[in-house]
Amino acid sequence: MNRRECLHLLTGLAGATLASEARAEGTERSIPTIAPPDPNPKTPSFKLPPKSCDSHTHIFGPASRYPFSEKRPYNTADAPLETFRSVHERIGVERCVIVNATVHGTDNRVVSDAIAQSEGVYRGIANVSDEMTEKELAALDKAGVCGCRFAFLKRLGGVGDMNKFQRIVHRVAELGWHIDVYFEPGTIAEFAPVLTALPTPYVIDHMGTVQAGKGLDDPGFTALLDLQKRDEKCWVKITGLERASAAGKPFHDAVPFAKALIDNASDRVIWGTDWPHPNVKIMPNDGEIVDLIPLYAPDKAIQQKLLVHNPARLFKFS
Repeated sequence: MNRRECLHLLTGLAGATLASEARAEGTERSIPTIAPPDPNPKTPSFKLPPKSCDSHTHIFGPASRYPFSEKRPYNTADAPLETFRSVHERIGVERCVIVNATVHGTDNRVVSDAIAQSEGVYRGIANVSDEMTEKELAALDKAGVCGCRFAFLKRLGGVGDMNKFQRIVHRVAELGWHIDVYFEPGTIAEFAPVLTALPTPYVIDHMGTVQAGKGLDDPGFTALLDLQKRDEKCWVKITGLERASAAGKPFHDAVPFAKALIDNASDRVIWGTDWPHPNVKIMPNDGEIVDLIPLYAPDKAIQQKLLVHNPARLFKFS
């Protein structure tokens, strides 16, 4: 991927309706249907500490109430709030951050409505565009949104430009929001100058989409470690071990990468499940994801940072 391709943003991405086709500029396009999550999350052996936060999770629909965008990159079944809550109850999560997924585009009601029902234990990451008014952004802020997301992934579609990106970043920075960013594997070094110049903290999704098969010395991973170490605005999500793994279940080959990131900057790492796991090759079980935590964060003090204290600080939980 060249630099120009890398700098194309996802701003106001499209979402999905299950098992249907959309029309784009008069021509039909085939839309993939993603797998649903494991319906039977196991009760993990590792007990999460009180006030643990799932810092990266999604809600899909129900489409009858929260319609999916017509210009969607994938189809999905509903993964509604009720199921979302039951998964968190089973695995021991008390707090969470709902990242509005591409299926809902810039319609953030699925997030704001869930926050309103959470009694203060949910926060949100919105999909935004530069066309949004100050009133619309202020309403999201009041609703419990504390950041916005940009995905730099070709497979998700969408086009943008750096001028729009810079404008919206500076606008949300005035609200005290952070920026959530999702990159193609191996592109961190390309984006580092843009990230370090941001006026607000930023959070890198899914461990920078590291590829475990390339080893800890892979230049893409060492570039992430370097950025994380030298830029105090840089946070990293310890999520997506199933995406990083080359060996498959139980994803233990991705554990050393998570541990390296935690050891590198333990005050700026957060954990999440990524439920309902859109666009994964191997569907994980959320209880098994929890049981990976003591493998890469065996120290209880580090567990408290990763699961409780760091997300409380970043997402402004009381």
